[in-house]
Amino acid sequence: MEFNNNKGENKFPYEITEAEEDVREQFIKDFHGQPTGYVQIGPEKWFLPDKFRHCANEIYNFEARSNDVFICTYPRSGTTWTQEMIWLICNDLDYEKAQKITLNERFPFFEFHLYMHDQMKAKFLEENEEEWKKDFIEKISVPGYKFLPEMTQQRFVKTHLPFKLLPPSIMEKRAKVVYVARHPKDVVVSYYHLNKLYRTQGYVNDFNTFFEYFTKDLLHWSPYFEHIKDAWSHRHDENVLFLFYEDLIKDLESSLKQLACFLGKPLKEEHLPKLLDHLSIQNFKNNPALNGKDLIDVKVLATGAQGFVRLGSTEKNSELTSEMSQKIEKWIEANLKDSDFKFRV
Repeated sequence: MEFNNNKGENKFPYEITEAEEDVREQFIKDFHGQPTGYVQIGPEKWFLPDKFRHCANEIYNFEARSNDVFICTYPRSGTTWTQEMIWLICNDLDYEKAQKITLNERFPFFEFHLYMHDQMKAKFLEENEEEWKKDFIEKISVPGYKFLPEMTQQRFVKTHLPFKLLPPSIMEKRAKVVYVARHPKDVVVSYYHLNKLYRTQGYVNDFNTFFEYFTKDLLHWSPYFEHIKDAWSHRHDENVLFLFYEDLIKDLESSLKQLACFLGKPLKEEHLPKLLDHLSIQNFKNNPALNGKDLIDVKVLATGAQGFVRLGSTEKNSELTSEMSQKIEKWIEANLKDSDFKFRV
């Protein structure tokens, strides 16, 4: 079935179709956070909750500002880490403010409302009796295209949408976009744990099944390679900085200098040691402004051994069997045979 949404100034340009029935039914069984359906968008078949079809035009017509800064990634590619880098660099290393205000508030998630299914939202509201928690649930359910226009200060925005689904005004206004790519062997494992952790996704099956979803491009914000290649095609745009997670891990200091230069906020050498310490993975894991504590408090994130901030390493994970690793290598080769993009190792 094809959907048309005629609201908004300009019509959303891509076809939106329901995911095939067998895919949709299996996905609903495995992902309890989205109990209705899914859609696929455009020739790439971007995979998103069906709520997208109701607000595609609103997303498409969102008005960016020239001083906006967006972080755009496929999930689990170093998003949270890079968000904190960007915000601190642009805000004169204001650690005190960064500690007092959570990253989710300082650097909001543009399309998170797509994942706040009405049934899950009702469950969260029922589970959280305190009024401030109910207010928090209501706040994170508001679409970015509604709350961002009300902000008067410089806006920092997180999104996992691919470049082709981003509002055109971002590129027209030359808002800054930082994209981070990460090797799929690390992404799939980290993404698995995140989908187990986020009740808005609510994944209940095993890693083997999740791996199959990933390599078949049937996960939220997939297809994975189209996501990366889409951004790679913009790497020479003056308002786009394309980064590799592996470079951030291997030489964070040089990466911070590159990022600061792109943002027009060069760093002084004497400020680097404190910034590097603040951004260490261990400090991240223990920082309640960064580690998802606000979402745990309202039960959007489940508690468990695998937290929101996990290993942060580039070492290939133990969940991957040798067979899976070989399958990913072949998947990489097949998807990049006509591209000059190469992963860092």
